[in-house]
Amino acid sequence: MTDSQNNTPQSLNHPIPQEAFDWYDEYAHGIIDRRTFVQRLSTLSAAGFTTSGLLAALMPDYASAEQVSFNDPDIKATFVKFESPQGHGECSGYLVKPTSLEGKAPTVLVVHENRGLNPYVKDVARRVAKAGFVAFAPDALHPLGGYPGNDDDGRAMQKTMDKVKLEQDFIAAAKFIKAHELSSGKLGAVGFCFGGYIVNMLAAAVPETLDAGVPFYGTPAVEEIRKNIKAPLLIQLGELDARVNASWPEYEKDLKANGVEYTMHMYPEANHGFHNDSTPRYDPKQAELAWERTIEFFKKHLV
Repeated sequence: MTDSQNNTPQSLNHPIPQEAFDWYDEYAHGIIDRRTFVQRLSTLSAAGFTTSGLLAALMPDYASAEQVSFNDPDIKATFVKFESPQGHGECSGYLVKPTSLEGKAPTVLVVHENRGLNPYVKDVARRVAKAGFVAFAPDALHPLGGYPGNDDDGRAMQKTMDKVKLEQDFIAAAKFIKAHELSSGKLGAVGFCFGGYIVNMLAAAVPETLDAGVPFYGTPAVEEIRKNIKAPLLIQLGELDARVNASWPEYEKDLKANGVEYTMHMYPEANHGFHNDSTPRYDPKQAELAWERTIEFFKKHLV
């Protein structure tokens, strides 16, 4: 369980050192392997930490992080399939709509991290629907059987997939939900980490499809297609996320040069993944503010 006031797991006697968060980020993104990650954590033993305790604290705890139940009477969730001819063929996603919806509503594509459609991202889709939008969260791992039930296996599975086909799957998903019978014809996208990259990619690759984008700590699309971006962007970054933040100055330069409407928020003392309430990187105050800004942004540009 996590103490929501200081983000320190109650089983640890001291706050988690920043280097442990940094190593976890490297491990989660394939920069170092698990063995190296564990070896580095073991070096903190002199400071009173056990490797097993840190591992347990850094891993996601989805059971205690749910904000909107799938049984919530305000939403209705189901899985639907869609076709991705230039990607992996048959794909699937988590479709969530407000139960009060009569007619059509703006749609929001919710894009997961680099490990498939885990419980946190499904919960985010339900939050989007609670705010009055039709949410659609694809599972990139559907061609391999779907999210396997844990992030380590999901990350390993997604790493084996063809990146170009993965991007085509999300392009197909964006077009599918924008053309859905429940759609008003307006599409937003919000994504986290890998999903943040996908939002930036969609803005550049299919500018006629995306009407508003909110990438959370995502790297930009390849430079040669950034000139195509038309949709307004709300960029959400954590101050301590050195890896992603290193890409921001060049991206901002291109956005300015191409006259893109954008706002960037840098959240003080926030780590990569600060919105993810299933891990100790979660920053409740900053996450809530970022989410309020996200919903306001979508209401401004989609409704």
